[in-house]
Amino acid sequence: MEKLVEQVWDYTKHAKFYSYRPNYAPKTIDMLITLVGGKNLKVADIGAGTGNLSIMLLERNCNVVSVEPNDAMREIGIERTKGQSIEWVRATGIDSTLENSYFDWVTFGSSFNVMDRNEALNEAHRLLKKGGYFSCMWNHRDLNDPMQKIAEDTIIEFVPKYTRGTRREDQRPIIEARKDLFDNIVYIEEDFYFHQSIENYINAWRSVKNPYWDLETKEGNELFEKISQKIIERLPKEFDIKYTTRCWSAKKYK
Repeated sequence: MEKLVEQVWDYTKHAKFYSYRPNYAPKTIDMLITLVGGKNLKVADIGAGTGNLSIMLLERNCNVVSVEPNDAMREIGIERTKGQSIEWVRATGIDSTLENSYFDWVTFGSSFNVMDRNEALNEAHRLLKKGGYFSCMWNHRDLNDPMQKIAEDTIIEFVPKYTRGTRREDQRPIIEARKDLFDNIVYIEEDFYFHQSIENYINAWRSVKNPYWDLETKEGNELFEKISQKIIERLPKEFDIKYTTRCWSAKKYK
């Protein structure tokens, strides 16, 4: 049997900290709604996590099916979206179990990088109506922001080889390589500021999955606590901090 993504990227221990992350820039989501076109869009939100992007789509009158393999994440999402026009499905982004050619839009909010992106594009193409859109997006810390730079420099003190993986890469070459599936690529990038307390900023870091500190292990916890303590010492109690929402979209043309 094919393994679920959660067995490779298990976010169970991270789920409760997702609410501390900033959500995507609202104007970017508004622009994407305009790009996809129409009202009451049918959207498959793949790797929906605890529902951050799904909630923004619901607020814009989309009919959402949220696909999330991790039980802890999905349960939080179900609770957060109770009573709204949404269905939650336990499945992966490469085998969503959803209906062929049914959706106007397939979204990947901070999830495209945790699965085989080629297979994810195949699945998105299968789910979309002709003329429908695929979008993948992330929030990135602006490393030139003074607050973010302090945090980044602190991490590198403890983890000199720290990198951020495929989520920081330009996704255009991946999409361009699949011209058999998608074309009309659109890229949107929007900066925004998010007000955070130092406690919430550290909690947001607890939601991050990376190979450098594993919160499941004693060693990982100890490293994270050392980094956190230094960041707490170096940052103010509250601050506005700069993020950038980056999104790549493309159209299913046949």
